[in-house]
Amino acid sequence: MKFLTAFVFSVVAGSCCFAQNPDWWKSTTVYQIYPRSFYDTDGDGLGDLNGIIQKLDYIKSLGFETIWISPFFLSPQRDFGYDISDYRSIAPEYGDMGTCLKLIDEVHSRNMKIVFDLVMNHTSNEHAWFKESSSNRENEKADWYVWKDGKGKHGQKPPNNWKATIGGSGWNWHKGRNQFYWASFLPFQPDLNYSNSKVKNTMLDVVRHWLSKGVDGFRLDIFNSIFEDTSFHNNPGSLRIIPSEETPDGFFQKMKFNVNQEGSFEFATELRAVVDSFQNPPRFMVGEVFGDVETTKKFCSYHGKDGLHTIFLFKTLSTPFKAKKWRKMVEEFEHNFAEPFVPTYVFSNHDRRRSITPLGNDVRKAKLLAFFQFTVRGIPFTYYGEELGIEKPTLPLKTGLDPLAQRYKSIPQFMVNWTGQSLNRDECRTPMLWDTTQNAGFTSGEPWLPVAENFKEKNVQTQDRDSTSLLNFYKRIIEFRNENLVLQEGTLTIDEEISNGKVFAFYRELNGGKFLVLMNFSSKTVRLNEIPSEVMFSTHPSTAADFMSPFEGRVLKIAQNN
Repeated sequence: MKFLTAFVFSVVAGSCCFAQNPDWWKSTTVYQIYPRSFYDTDGDGLGDLNGIIQKLDYIKSLGFETIWISPFFLSPQRDFGYDISDYRSIAPEYGDMGTCLKLIDEVHSRNMKIVFDLVMNHTSNEHAWFKESSSNRENEKADWYVWKDGKGKHGQKPPNNWKATIGGSGWNWHKGRNQFYWASFLPFQPDLNYSNSKVKNTMLDVVRHWLSKGVDGFRLDIFNSIFEDTSFHNNPGSLRIIPSEETPDGFFQKMKFNVNQEGSFEFATELRAVVDSFQNPPRFMVGEVFGDVETTKKFCSYHGKDGLHTIFLFKTLSTPFKAKKWRKMVEEFEHNFAEPFVPTYVFSNHDRRRSITPLGNDVRKAKLLAFFQFTVRGIPFTYYGEELGIEKPTLPLKTGLDPLAQRYKSIPQFMVNWTGQSLNRDECRTPMLWDTTQNAGFTSGEPWLPVAENFKEKNVQTQDRDSTSLLNFYKRIIEFRNENLVLQEGTLTIDEEISNGKVFAFYRELNGGKFLVLMNFSSKTVRLNEIPSEVMFSTHPSTAADFMSPFEGRVLKIAQNN
């Protein structure tokens, strides 16, 4: 009876209970928008804030409760917004402050949440702070960035061997100061010096500024690079060539002194205190961090103090599409992020290849991936166009607009394929596909990146008319999740007996309600033992009770003993 009451309440109240729940973020669903590629309303070939406003009802119709938008602050756009030159102004190509505030209001009027992408680690080298800091060594902002004297006879050798996260020395010579400045990512993105209390307090004021405007939280870019060890010791050597989701080590060195520092963990708790001071409604933070789970979990809880609400667990991006591999991944996440923590599940974003690409562009597998994402315990993050199955095109590095592509443009394509990385991030940022008209309805002008060649099949208008489409499957599975508190808040337990090399099975339980989630990762039909249950949901329209079709996902309601 208790479960029935909770279930009825969730259906009747719908997203209302979401709006009043202080832990709303634990059960929310997130849709990421890359604004430059979402929808253009002024014909300049770039998406804009008005475009997002006009498409809010579309996102709402999918069932998503929270929107995360990549940066649209003032920027020279050398890294398309991740190089910020003013944290409190809007880039004119996207809109203005009035439009930004309207966007926040329009999201809230639909009982949804809005999360901004905040780059706290670095600024653009065109930011007024850096211009002043780099002008000489005596000005008020002289130590707002990480400056260091070089080595060698003329001081023009890097201070130490630290590598940037994308390879090569992260130290960059500045002739005006006759010193090196540190940049964790690209050379035109100098790192702020958080050992300076004025820098820290100024950036916390930026956070307060946007929270006071009604923003519901932040996605924090490369947050594990916030602090560096002030001893500036050389990093030790390593045999690793390429960094991975589970370790930032690479380029033949261990990133011991320039990532995942104690100061960064402590700063996460300071940031949490600021965010928690805004309680009507409560706010939320998710961090982009890299490293083993034991280390990165410190960003969520450090010395008994709350830090970030959660972090991205990028192991999802490299785990093979196999039942045993996914089971192992879920076991690890459940072990390390049991209540009161919550794991995250993300399969693509603005830096990583489209999720359907490693699945061989197989829509059946894409449906099973979405089925898993919205039935497992955790926060699902969906990248725009993922619901359409937009594929990753092959765009040459030498013609890439992405500064990362330009950095590696001399690398042969076969080596790019070998790394498995998106060295040309243009490939995962192509325009959203809205309809069958010119440029897929994204813009009336010339799109900044090429529109997918198969846009007449993979667009919102066409798929909306097809009941069997991937788009309509997303609507169904998200609606099913939104109607069942068991999937939003329930515990997760793996079924050891049913799970095997082809099938992954787990239970979700809450207040006496119990669901069994089954996934067939095989291209073959598999037989199930008789289970006393009711089929609540399936990726396939009609299936026999004791058989599962290839790549089928199924939710069963398990009868409870009196």
